[in-house]
Amino acid sequence: MLTLRSTPDNPVPPGGALKAVRTDDGIELRAAHWRPTTRLVKGTVCLVQGRAEFIEKYYETIADLRGRGFAVVAFDWRGQGESQRQVDDPHRGHVAHFDDYRRDLKAIEDAILRPSMPHPHLCLAHSMGGAVVLTGALEGWLPFRRIVAVAPMLSIRMVRWPAGAALLARGLHALGQGRRYIPFGSAVSIATKPYPDNRLCRDPRRYARNAAAARDVGAGAVGDPSIAWLAGAFRAMKRLADPRVPGRIATPILIVAAGADPVCGTPTIERFARNLRAGHLLVLPDARHEILSERDGIRQDFWAAFDAFMPGSDASEISERERAEA
Repeated sequence: MLTLRSTPDNPVPPGGALKAVRTDDGIELRAAHWRPTTRLVKGTVCLVQGRAEFIEKYYETIADLRGRGFAVVAFDWRGQGESQRQVDDPHRGHVAHFDDYRRDLKAIEDAILRPSMPHPHLCLAHSMGGAVVLTGALEGWLPFRRIVAVAPMLSIRMVRWPAGAALLARGLHALGQGRRYIPFGSAVSIATKPYPDNRLCRDPRRYARNAAAARDVGAGAVGDPSIAWLAGAFRAMKRLADPRVPGRIATPILIVAAGADPVCGTPTIERFARNLRAGHLLVLPDARHEILSERDGIRQDFWAAFDAFMPGSDASEISERERAEA
């Protein structure tokens, strides 16, 4: 049975609706949606997670968006959170093909966004989710009018020799080892590792909150990825690295990068953003990878940029009853 878990410092946002969504290849995803807590509705923001994330990690962000007048849709990618796995070990972050993430987004669009959520449909994507969404914007299949990509995964700093790692991942995958952990990989979630020297944020309170949420969801906070995931990630990043790609994307995009990001390469993100046709870039100098879990000052800068970029002039009123139910 699907649930949304709650911890003392991270309660479930009230008024949400939880839904099991099935993809066209038979994978069941955990999804949830909320109405805004304001009288005016500015549209719907779909939260597109990074690798190894889960809905519970975004409760504060969901509340921030609802308070700004947005309905919110959140879901777990296949292979993480409480969505269905394709390997026996639920701790292993696996996807057979990176294109399968397109199937997940399409299922969310068909089951929740298109039939029931107010327009315009907008996107807030993080890390791996940013790479998936930018690929979708390039290929023209996204249902979103605007995109905010936070520390998108355009290169991986955690890999010391990316070219060699990509070659190794492709080779092992070709030998039928795609379902195995990456070399030296383990089931331990990055979100539960000790706070000192962590790669994710500099806010000890939010880090502890996210770590408690990760422990509570158990295997939902997956550990290291599979070889197939890594091979697919390198292919996706290589495609987005083509300098002609940003100029082919017509969707308006705000990219917010972390100046002290030890996970994804900020210089690569900056090069990509400079060549966008309808793009804007903000680099937050002191932020680590998870900007939405950073200190208050960094988050305030992020939300100021978000508010300036996202639409709001076509907001429509909702009834007092709908607002009370939100």
